[in-house]
Amino acid sequence: MSKQVSITRRLEFDSGHRIPNHCGQCRNIHGHRYRLDLTLSGEVLHREGASDDGMILDFGDIKSLAQEHLVSKWDHAFLIYRGDTALLNFLQSMEGHKTVVLDAIPTVENLAQIAFDMLAPVFKDCFGHHLQLTRLVLFETPNCWAEVTATAVLPAQD
Repeated sequence: MSKQVSITRRLEFDSGHRIPNHCGQCRNIHGHRYRLDLTLSGEVLHREGASDDGMILDFGDIKSLAQEHLVSKWDHAFLIYRGDTALLNFLQSMEGHKTVVLDAIPTVENLAQIAFDMLAPVFKDCFGHHLQLTRLVLFETPNCWAEVTATAVLPAQD
């Protein structure tokens, strides 16, 4: 019998955004301290004497990979929808401004889906063993978040 175990690593970053057509305050330029919870599922490794013996993946490796592929790109950046042209033109006029142009309005729901799509292939079968990103939770505030989940697929049995 093969067992799936899940582990979760939390990271944080700061970004600015706006929801251009929103009828409330989120239409204005503002920022958040985002919290990102990544849940990985897989088999616990049993490699006698190895550094990762008894783990699915070292939490430090999760942090390093997420940092490289997402957090470093979005941290202290302005996340903007490609169609928000007036603001996009302004930001692009500022030399060296860290702007991330998205094909979707940067709601927490869209950002969570984009982040999942960016990170899922990074962790898939990471370091040579069966591993999956099965849940990503992106907190925009302590009280508001979006969650993306995927069903864990067990490896084929011999």
